[in-house]
This record gives sequence, C-alpha cells and structure tokens, in this order.
Amino acid sequence: MNPSKLTLPVLLATLLWGADGAPARAQAAPQLDSIRLLLDLSVLAHDSMAGRATGSPGAQRTRAFLATALEEANIRPAYPRMGYPFRWARGMGENIVGIIPGRGTADDLVVVLTAHYDHLGLRDGQVFNGADDNASGVAALLEIGRQLASAPLDHTTILAFVDAEEVGFQGSRAFVDDPPVPFDRIALNVNLDMVARTDGVLWAGGAYHTPALRPILEALAAEAPLTLKLGHDRWGAPEGDDWTNSSDHAPFHEVGVPYVYFGVEDHADYHEPSDDFERVDLGEFTASVRTILMGIRVLDRALPLPGRAGR
Repeated sequence: MNPSKLTLPVLLATLLWGADGAPARAQAAPQLDSIRLLLDLSVLAHDSMAGRATGSPGAQRTRAFLATALEEANIRPAYPRMGYPFRWARGMGENIVGIIPGRGTADDLVVVLTAHYDHLGLRDGQVFNGADDNASGVAALLEIGRQLASAPLDHTTILAFVDAEEVGFQGSRAFVDDPPVPFDRIALNVNLDMVARTDGVLWAGGAYHTPALRPILEALAAEAPLTLKLGHDRWGAPEGDDWTNSSDHAPFHEVGVPYVYFGVEDHADYHEPSDDFERVDLGEFTASVRTILMGIRVLDRALPLPGRAGR
C-alpha cells in the first residue's frame, strides 16, 4: 500500500486499532487532534514533497504548507515574515518561525521548540520521504503549536521549523546567530527529531549537561503514556551513542542554552527511501507526541533552570 494515498477512513481505523490490528491503548496524557496530526504527517511525507531537500521545490512546498498551518492557528511570525532566509557557505535555506506569547511571567523567558523539515530529497530516481526523519517531528511540532496557541505556556514559545539540518544544522545555527528575541531570554531548547518510530521507547537527552532537568524528566517518565528513557547525552554512556551533537539542539548547547532532545534509536529505514508513512505505528506516534507535550508543559513550569550558561 502506498502511504501517500492512505484515505481518512484508513487513517481512522489504523489509529483506533493500531498497526497490528490490536486496540490502541488508552492514554491519560494531554488531548491532541490525533487525526490532524496523522494527516499532517502523511502530507509532509508525501511523494509530492519530493523528500524536502534544502533548496528544492519540495522544500518550498513544505514551507508553504507550514506557514499556512501556522497562520490558520493564529500563530504570528517571530520575525517580520514567517519565513527567515539564511545563507551559508554551500547555499541558502529558509526557516519558518512562529511565536506564541506566554501568559505573562515577570522573568520574560522564552522556550524555543525546534524540528527540522528538510530531508534527503531525490537520489538515483528514488524519493527519500523521511517520514520519521523528520516529518514526524514537524507534524508533532505543528500539533503542539496548535495546542499551545489555545492554552499557552507561562513563558513565550517560539516554534522554529528549521531547514538544512541534514547538511550541518545550518538552520538552527542561523537561528542562534540571529534570534528573534534577545539571546539572554532563551531559557530552553526542546528539539524534536525522529519521534514516530518509537517501538514503545522514546528517549530524552540533555539532563547530563543540565542536571536540574533530571528530576523533571524522571517525573515525566513516571506519567508518560509510553516508556521514556533518559540518556544518549554523554560519551561512553551505557545506552550507547552520544546524541549531544546529532541534531538541531547542538547549536543551542554550544552557546550554553539547556536543551531536551526527544528522539528514537536509529532503525533499518533511517536515511533510506523506505522511511515512509506506512512504516509508522500511528498509535505509538500519537503517544510520543502526547508525552512531548506533557514534557513541554512540565518544563515550562520549572523555569528558570539553575546554571543557565551565557554566550
């Protein structure tokens, strides 16, 4: 079955019954519009987006989709325009960045949520749709943004859909170099990169570098609708690879901003043309996004974190 041609009834049935035909587990986590979340994922990972390579027509179509979705949610641009073009040594890219005012705290701190929308594009006649990497993070951030627009955090939230991650985190570096708010206001980065293919386990990195995050994330793990594990954030850790410099949280970490990175282990379809929508367990993906939204709200209430380093 071609995942890009799944109909709404098929999506509904898969959500309700799970990819393996078993009833989906009830969730106690925050409510989401799960159908909209899954439809967004199917659009972002559709062949028509042509793998969303930086600088491609598919990337342009993706940006148009994201900008329209943010405008429909009444999320205003963080810069003068929703799009933020940038240049680096090998080319140009463009971030899509929205902002949601907080409910009005005295400290005026900002939480930056990031997810990269670019992927590998077309190679040897094959489309690399990147459903997990990282249409999943983008669809999750879109739905989280809608929920936060309806019920804002205490602190201002920036939603940064960044470009050119696959070629060295260029979009997030451009954001850090020219943020839409004073740099000292940025209290935390939460990065979403590959959050769909959990196989029941989602990872949260960053507590090793900012110990104040550990009790917050441990409390989240106790309530999460899936297994949330902490780690992948230091060299030689028992869980294996160190993901400190593996995605768009790295430029924030380099300049002293605490981060939480939500992601999954690599799987057989990582950076392969088989990373398609049909490979995603829709119930697991929804549980993952609920967990991340729970985490964002808990982290917001914990700000400011002690030990925030400066540039």
